Amino acid sequence: MARPGFNNPVFSAQPTGQYGTSLQPPAAGAPAQPQYGQQVPYGQQPPAGFVQGSQFGHMGVDAAAQARMEGAFAAPPASSIDTGRMTVEDTVIKTVMLFGGLLVFAVIGWVWTLGGALGPSSATSINMLPWLIGAVGGLVLGLVNSFKREPSPALIFAYAAFEGLFIGGISAYFEFVWEGIVIQATLATVSVIGVTLALFASGKIRASAKATKIFMIAMIGYLVFSLLNLVLMWTGVNTDPWGMRSAEIMGIPLGLIIGVLVVIMAAYSLVLDFDTIQQGVRNGAPRKYGWTGAFGIMVTVVWLYVEILRILAILRGDD
Repeated sequence: MARPGFNNPVFSAQPTGQYGTSLQPPAAGAPAQPQYGQQVPYGQQPPAGFVQGSQFGHMGVDAAAQARMEGAFAAPPASSIDTGRMTVEDTVIKTVMLFGGLLVFAVIGWVWTLGGALGPSSATSINMLPWLIGAVGGLVLGLVNSFKREPSPALIFAYAAFEGLFIGGISAYFEFVWEGIVIQATLATVSVIGVTLALFASGKIRASAKATKIFMIAMIGYLVFSLLNLVLMWTGVNTDPWGMRSAEIMGIPLGLIIGVLVVIMAAYSLVLDFDTIQQGVRNGAPRKYGWTGAFGIMVTVVWLYVEILRILAILRGDD
């Protein structure tokens, strides 16, 4: 099942060639093309540039082809700019650029929320406007970018800007109520990302069809719970600041239990992001799809950070 934002054929797990073109075997009855190192059957004309035999000194060597091959081996590796294809390195650069933009707007959202002050001053100086603008703008652009088949760097950067306002605003408010919580949430988020990336790079965890199906079912359940909780809080049926999350199961807040499960879900979502980017690189996807990969990672990291922030707030609720 393809996730929004990665629903383009260039991220398909099917074997593909350059720019997502499917690799097909030769048509029935079509003559097979000899490969380098093979012998051309007696009486058959070798194709232009074909190098026959395992040594360049064999009869039939095309000197020009030999020179081109030697030059190719001696040349430095081609970059994404040279090939026009998606690479892991280029996707990392795009991801860093997006998070740089997010951090700039997060500072703006923080200062705006605290009434122009870098640090908490008083409850009357708290401005919820950047939080709301960022949340609404981020939601709209997140949906737009998720379902676009062709990535738009401008819209993705706009999403990062709105998410920055939201993250800055909500972080400033939580820091005002629970001093030190932002640095705790940041360190926890970086730790989860680092561990997930290390496990993925070592091959210890991989995305699978069964695990992804369970993940999607859990995501739908979590979204239903979150919407129901929001409606109950807005309508005044549940006046607790955390809504149904404050309910306890064997003395443990429901919000804490759900929060831990959501962090695990977010970590698996990162695995899906890494796996899909890797698949796009293998498929020779166009370079522009690096923006799709960077967008997917940003969505997951923002979700992870907000959930960890909420878990810490629930744990420190009595401070």
